[in-house]
Amino acid sequence: MQVDVQGQPVEVEAQSSCADALSQALSKKKMKQVVAVRLGDAIVDLATTIPDGTTQLTPVFDDDPEGLEVIRHSTAHLMAEAVKRLYPEAKVTIGPAVEKGFYYDFDYDRPFTPEDLEAIEKEMVRIAGANKPFERKMASKEEAVALFKGMGEDYKVEIMDDLGGDEFSLYSNGDFVDLCRGPHVPATGYLKAFKLTTVAGAYWRGNEKNKQLQRIYGTAWASPKDLKKHLQQLEEAKKRDHRKLGTQLDLFSFHEEGGAGMAYWHPKGALLRTILEDFERKEHLRRGYSIVQGPQILKRELWEKSGHYDNYRENMYFTEIDEQAYGIKPMNCLAHMLIYKTKVRSYRDLPLRFFELGVVHRHEKSGVLHGLLRVRQFTQDDAHLLCRPDQLQDEIIGVINFVSDIMGLFGFTFEAEISTRPEKSIGSDEDWDRATNALKSALEKAGLSYDINEGDGAFYGPKIDIAIKDALDRRWQCATIQCDFTLPERFDLVYVGDDGERHRPVMLHRVILGSVERFIGVLLEHCGGALPTWLSPEQARVLTVTSAHDEHADAVAKELATAGIRVHSDKRNEKLGYKVREAQLEKIPYMLVIGDSEVEAGGVNVRTRSGENLGLMSPKEAAEMIIADSTKPFKRGGMSYSFDACPV
Repeated sequence: MQVDVQGQPVEVEAQSSCADALSQALSKKKMKQVVAVRLGDAIVDLATTIPDGTTQLTPVFDDDPEGLEVIRHSTAHLMAEAVKRLYPEAKVTIGPAVEKGFYYDFDYDRPFTPEDLEAIEKEMVRIAGANKPFERKMASKEEAVALFKGMGEDYKVEIMDDLGGDEFSLYSNGDFVDLCRGPHVPATGYLKAFKLTTVAGAYWRGNEKNKQLQRIYGTAWASPKDLKKHLQQLEEAKKRDHRKLGTQLDLFSFHEEGGAGMAYWHPKGALLRTILEDFERKEHLRRGYSIVQGPQILKRELWEKSGHYDNYRENMYFTEIDEQAYGIKPMNCLAHMLIYKTKVRSYRDLPLRFFELGVVHRHEKSGVLHGLLRVRQFTQDDAHLLCRPDQLQDEIIGVINFVSDIMGLFGFTFEAEISTRPEKSIGSDEDWDRATNALKSALEKAGLSYDINEGDGAFYGPKIDIAIKDALDRRWQCATIQCDFTLPERFDLVYVGDDGERHRPVMLHRVILGSVERFIGVLLEHCGGALPTWLSPEQARVLTVTSAHDEHADAVAKELATAGIRVHSDKRNEKLGYKVREAQLEKIPYMLVIGDSEVEAGGVNVRTRSGENLGLMSPKEAAEMIIADSTKPFKRGGMSYSFDACPV
């Protein structure tokens, strides 16, 4: 039989393995980099027999995304084998590959320690060095259940019971056997760049009513060089942790005695938020949005009508007033629809774009709370666009362009994916198809590629999720655009068309930054705390050498403040070097040093937070330079924001 390998025809005998065919088309060096093979839509082991009728084989290399997933999944098995060798009483559960790594959950009677992780990793190195093959075989359910029961692996038996079926795929390397659909690398020797990172608690099946297991996380790469680069990024990420920066820059804090998952904003942090939110209001007004505001609580009946009570109530908080149940809003759409219904709307009135910086509350499990990135109270830059069906595509494209402008301003690139109908949802198939097709069409017209994320849409409609990439190449989901034909139907939203008849509008739910809190956390890590000058709560700090320079410092600070610059003076009786270092740690963009020569010249010596000395300037020149630095980001396509509108 003949198969095609990267455009090269290869003759193979019946019952040949995929590896046999690939080895005829690829060099020995290239073959060492192949970890699996693609057959149609499936990725399989190299040892797989070529099925009859196969015409094309595509090698999966170790540095392909699919190849890395195979490596990481195989390394999870390697770790499980090492754990069982060192701690035979431990029971294994599941061990998947995840983005940039893997994990495996274990049931063990004591917590794993850092010393344990070190020992496990050493054992993994020994097993990998033995270069044992990963061998796959199919077993009947009866055989597989007997095997795992005999090993005391009760979790594997439970998994098989839940999966159903009469036959299961088993993988072995040496004496270790695991239940797995594969694929895996040919042998453990292919796993040469891995590192165990952390251990955490995890409930079996993600249900907190079940037993708590121990989850060991690790990372694995195609080469030691790639692993080293990733570990360096992790170290850099620790330095940029927004929780650490929040304390260092005196922006915010968290207080368990006041409640988990809620941030307390200090003066500098609250000013940072005010500047960001003021900017957002201006940009929305410029793009034809109307600012609205709804209440924090709404009657439970409204949440039932919308479908939130049936589909989202586990994430909501409820209270009671005068024997009436209320839901604390987890989102802003209901209030915006009620505002829409206050008058008769004409087709000429549409589109209407209601924008609200709305504070919402969502019940997140305590185990997932993480600084500003996962909180229970947050502010959404939320908007709901109500439009005619013929306006829908242009409105979606307008939001995409808005996102592009804002993310470009902050130096983020982004990727898009469309999340489709989940199992738990409302609305007709026809409406879901119309909404999904509208999102796809808008992205294509905007010239953006996208992936499909099956089954992850909102319960009322599909959505475009936009993930930004930060300076460490990490992805963060921020902006989203949800297309909704269902809630306008449930709330009987109408407009009068040019034919005099009542018609149903379409509603777009969308955020640009997403959660203001989360975006600030992401931005702090992206820039390492060195916020752009226009957004810095303190843009300049005047530093005196001695108290003899205080009068000139006050005059300089007053002149800069009058020009619209956020400035403070440090006239403490401390050494200048100490003051400079402190200002640099606080990431103040500009330091204006005043000593005898500066007083005599009537100027300031300007330094930047990066350590650059810009030399002597007059206060007016320093102010003009800071203003130019602050306005520079807005002198680009699509943006317009007046610097003097920033709070001082």
